[in-house]
Amino acid sequence: MSSGRQNSQAMRRKSRQAYHRLPTDDGPMAGSFPTRAVVPAGAPTLGPPKPHKQPNRTTKTAQKLTLFPEDAPVTQPSQLPEELLLPEAEDLYDQLTQVPPERIGKLDRKKLPRVTAYCTANSYRLDDLISFLKARPNVTPPKKFDECLYVALYSSVGQAIPQPMHSHTHPGLDVLEAFRAHSEALTALQHNVGELFCFEYGVLVFWGFNEDEEKSIIRELAAFEDESLGSDVETEEFVFHYNSNYQPRIYNDIISLKNPANYMAKLTISHAIAQSTKLTLFEGLIEETISATKHIPQTMATSGKVPMSRTAITKKIGQLFIMRINVNLVSNVLDTPEIFWSEPALEPLYQAIRGYLEISQRVELLNQRVSVISDLLDMLKEHLTSTHGEQLEWIVIVLIGFEILIGLVTILFDYVAWAQGRD
Repeated sequence: MSSGRQNSQAMRRKSRQAYHRLPTDDGPMAGSFPTRAVVPAGAPTLGPPKPHKQPNRTTKTAQKLTLFPEDAPVTQPSQLPEELLLPEAEDLYDQLTQVPPERIGKLDRKKLPRVTAYCTANSYRLDDLISFLKARPNVTPPKKFDECLYVALYSSVGQAIPQPMHSHTHPGLDVLEAFRAHSEALTALQHNVGELFCFEYGVLVFWGFNEDEEKSIIRELAAFEDESLGSDVETEEFVFHYNSNYQPRIYNDIISLKNPANYMAKLTISHAIAQSTKLTLFEGLIEETISATKHIPQTMATSGKVPMSRTAITKKIGQLFIMRINVNLVSNVLDTPEIFWSEPALEPLYQAIRGYLEISQRVELLNQRVSVISDLLDMLKEHLTSTHGEQLEWIVIVLIGFEILIGLVTILFDYVAWAQGRD
């Protein structure tokens, strides 16, 4: 089993190194790691722009309910502030037990804390990042789980725990409206803590941060990126809440959990979300590649030839070949993470969220699109070989023509010499 893990890790490192992007010129880290302070209104933000592409999964637009397995026992001590672990904190969510899942899906998402994933680079240097985080204030000691780094951030100034909600005469609509009314208390509860999962293959997953804080952290961590994606950033967005009476679930991109202290459950969910975000990057690259090359077979069908020079065709073949290698190797990143070899109790939760994100179906579709690119690559190779063969044939014909011409000239000179000799 250990040799299998080593081989899997080696293949993942190889896949991360195979993806070619221009490196950034970021210098040494300056400043301090951002705390959970509120960004002043009107302050400029410099984070990556919101991408226009959306993940290619039906659950992004269709309402789908996926029940998670019951939380596995918490085997690691919590690093969250004690305020989030008190029973009073859960009372904010307990009233939602009377609201059916389809009603929860219609809540204003802005009133719930965020779960956001960003694919910002080909990889992160986790060892350097650990050294950096250990020296930062308002940051718990980072924990490394194979290819993932976990850290909790919280402000030094605590806030009061909101009081539990009171009962209402109408347990349906009234509870839902009461939850809306207590959104400010919910935000205050969540604002003091945020959890970050940094994956070695270039994905950051944020739990409980607002957008400005996420962008600030991304800027701070840019110095630890290898082969930054620049503005070509992919994202996945969810919201979450806690409820001890619900079975953990995800519905319409709303994640319901039981225990705030069980960050291993968040780690498991973050693994699947990070893989989905990385997959979205390659889905976009494949789509762009197909769009950029679909005119080639159309032109061949109408004109019978490719309107490209030999050098341009060779470059296009190289680009398509690199794309095919990258997509084949990214499948190693999408394998079941190594942590589930040592924590098998978490794998059912991972498989549940992986199924919700439709990773297996999307990988299969991605492979089908890669096969289309492979067919185009083979067609260009055949065209290049055929063109080269035609050129060789013409060279042979021209040489034969020259040989015949030289032979005729030689015969002519011999005839002239023979005729003059007779005279």
